[in-house]
Amino acid sequence: MTSSTDTRTFAIGGDLPVRRLGYGTMQLTGPGHWDLPADPDAARRLLRAAVHDHGINHLDTADAYGPHTVETLIREALHPYPDDLLIATKGGLLRPGPNIWRPCGRPEYLTQCAELSLRRLRIDTLDLYYLHRIDPQVPLADQLGVLVDLQSAGKIRHIGLSKVTVDQLEQARAITDIAAVQNQHTVTSTDPVLGYCETNGLAYVAYKPFDAGITLPTANDPTAAPGPVETLRTLLARSPAMLVIPGTASAEHLRTNCSADHQVSAN
Repeated sequence: MTSSTDTRTFAIGGDLPVRRLGYGTMQLTGPGHWDLPADPDAARRLLRAAVHDHGINHLDTADAYGPHTVETLIREALHPYPDDLLIATKGGLLRPGPNIWRPCGRPEYLTQCAELSLRRLRIDTLDLYYLHRIDPQVPLADQLGVLVDLQSAGKIRHIGLSKVTVDQLEQARAITDIAAVQNQHTVTSTDPVLGYCETNGLAYVAYKPFDAGITLPTANDPTAAPGPVETLRTLLARSPAMLVIPGTASAEHLRTNCSADHQVSAN
């Protein structure tokens, strides 16, 4: 659901209001999204700037980023956290090496992922916890069932899914409530999941909105595509259920991205 007075916000799960423009933290890692970035202090400063200087109150991360390093950087930079800050994290991928991502939906592994995320972030409840990928080798009811158990224990507030189709989302919602879906989405994307989320009151969280830079202008062809601010505003205007989490390791790019929702109209 959206706020009735400010189209720049969305209440995830009906009770977690956040700016629809957030910050994705995957770039705060080393090459191949492996280990620490070259300058961990700069990464911590960027996180503090996003929250304290630019008013971002939705950070997206995952235990697989590093792996484990970005959750730790978030804690080191921002704990104790502002009351209105949503740290969404994810579990369910194995990281045996740089640029290698493998789904693992075994219930015991998902339990371990969530418990260690709680410890690294130094929190008691994961407000929004995504199944990072559905593991085709494990029944979906088993994967979501363990997240429901953690939710019943007070360790997860809302459950989300990442990289899913409408069919998968409907199967999941037959098992438990889903508050958010995270799919890749750019200005050229057509994803029926977006319409489904809007109709059913779910947050649709778009990652890699610039397609890892492919849709951005270059020095050789500055008119090839809209710039970052126009791209983000176009996406935010696409649906009131659309949330966007551009990622960057650059303070300058962060400032530019964070200006994109300033002209989203209130009604």
